[in-house]
Order: sequence, then structure tokens, then C-alpha cells
Amino acid sequence: MERHQLMRLLAGDDEPSKAALAALTGGADYVVWEGGSRRSDGHAGVFTIRHRCMQRKGAENLGWERALELLREHAQPIRIGQITALDRSWIYTIFLTEDGSALVACAGVRLAVEQMSDRPDILRP
Repeated sequence: MERHQLMRLLAGDDEPSKAALAALTGGADYVVWEGGSRRSDGHAGVFTIRHRCMQRKGAENLGWERALELLREHAQPIRIGQITALDRSWIYTIFLTEDGSALVACAGVRLAVEQMSDRPDILRP
């Protein structure tokens, strides 16, 4: 997916999308994986566990509760991507429709200083 396409999808008015768009505009790295056959409500279960883990570790997060709701409601195959802020302080997880034409949900997590050198395993799909 081209950067400008992803930027267009993130042009919503919710806080996580705005923050992810700002990171992307600022030169953030990003990746969008190919869609799979797993439905978004199935991913919601996995990401609920990851969200709990982030909370236990005291990580600041943005929009995870709403993103999990939206994933449960969508209940169709999706594509997942990540946007990593240039300074690696935030990672945004994006959930797109299977064909990549629309944003289903977006959420972010602030990384602890010791995690900024590499993407943490708790956020990988």
C-alpha cells in the first residue's frame, strides 16, 4: 500500500487516526500485511489479550477499547498494519477492510524507552 493511500484512509476525526496520520506525515515507517481469511472478530480476541498485557505493563495507549469494539462489530476478514513513529515512541496498529479500501479501526501504544529500539512482540499480529 502506498503512503498516500494510507494517509487518505487515516483522515478521520478520531484521536488515534489523527495521531497515526501525524506520525505517517512525519516520516514514520509503516507496513500493511496482506489480508487473510481470519475475521476481525477473531482478531479482537487476540488483541484483547495484548491490550490487557499493555495495561498490566502500564503502557499508555490510545483508542484500544474502541478499536476492539469496532473489530467485533465488523466481523469480516481484515488486513492489519503498523505505523511506527520516527522516534519509535509510538506504534499504531491499523485494521483495514480485506481489500484495503477502508479503515476499520486504529489504536496506538506508547513504547517504554527500552522498547524503542525494536518493535515489541506484544504488538505483532
